[in-house]
Amino acid sequence: MRSKTCGVYIHIPFCVRKCVYCDFLSAPATRQRQQEYIAALKREIEHEADQYVGYEVRTIFLGGGTPSLLEAEEIAEILECLGKYYHIAAAAEITMEMNPGTVDGGKLLKLRKSGINRLSIGLQSTENAELRLLGRIHTYEDFLRTYRQAREVGFTNINVDLMSALPGQGMESWMRTLERVTALQPEHISAYSLIIEEGTHLYDRQDEYPPVPDEDEDRLMYQVTKRILAEKGYRRYEISNYAKEGCECRHNCIYWQCGVRHTTDYIGFGLGAASRVNDVRWKNTDDMEQYLSAFAGDYDIKREVQKLSQNDCIEEFMFLGLRMTNGVSKQEFADSFSIGIEELYGEVLCKWERLGKLIQSGDCIRLTDAGIDVSNLVLADFLMRSPHAEERCR
Repeated sequence: MRSKTCGVYIHIPFCVRKCVYCDFLSAPATRQRQQEYIAALKREIEHEADQYVGYEVRTIFLGGGTPSLLEAEEIAEILECLGKYYHIAAAAEITMEMNPGTVDGGKLLKLRKSGINRLSIGLQSTENAELRLLGRIHTYEDFLRTYRQAREVGFTNINVDLMSALPGQGMESWMRTLERVTALQPEHISAYSLIIEEGTHLYDRQDEYPPVPDEDEDRLMYQVTKRILAEKGYRRYEISNYAKEGCECRHNCIYWQCGVRHTTDYIGFGLGAASRVNDVRWKNTDDMEQYLSAFAGDYDIKREVQKLSQNDCIEEFMFLGLRMTNGVSKQEFADSFSIGIEELYGEVLCKWERLGKLIQSGDCIRLTDAGIDVSNLVLADFLMRSPHAEERCR
């Protein structure tokens, strides 16, 4: 009997070219380098298997980069390797990210036969001018072709990634994107606001691009997003994620609920991949040469290994749990940490409840719609009032 459960993330760090806003661990690569990486990835999966004999894998997520750059046979090879050394649940959710223009109907059919049962398609915008500004490799028409081919070969669980507050984007453009995508009826929509990260092309050359919407317009876009998606049958279950009933991303929920007692662990395979198992957190090396040379001689690729204290777990319970629209449970908090949530956070709970940003209802504590709009402020306040706050200020 499997006494523990886990989610598995597999990182594929390759892309056709870097988007101007992208700060993910990804880059173009030759076919030879891709094949070398797949071999190293399989070595890691096999090497780590003894640590997870008692686990059942409930979710698998192939992210990147652009995993769909690999051949369908290579994706199948990776999944077969995982299935050989790990126990994968019969009803496991197996997601793969892809960009339009990197697959066709034949490849999509092979991917479905390999075990992929959920797609996450990176669209971002239905406006071709906005896609060009972002450095995307596809057009809206390419997306439509990919989406329709995915439906034709039998995919019944599809997420579409969208991005608001783009350079030069106005409310009309954003609403047009929402209307066009919801008309296709994907099961899930992720709608993120662009954050211009330091070190990206967009950050370094902002003066070459139209200005992004200001904070007020960005917040208004969030409000419009919730309204339109709710009207179309999508429930916001996390700050930036919306789903039809029963179609929430089970893998991502593992991350957001990781602070709860007995909640599923997650294991990351591949370059820079993060893991949290038995309250120990680490990430793999992000040095490609180190990663490729590992495992043949048991070279250790784990970096930033941290045994989480109870205080660390408390912070994550609140910070991640309050991202979910269902909020956090007082009873789960008490069961997990042997202390009442009001004892630690009574003052901050009262403050945000008084300001209308938070609701306490029975066992549940959750952000209101107004609280979600300023979630960074609210969540930061919980961190400042946490048991670790005094240590961080020293």
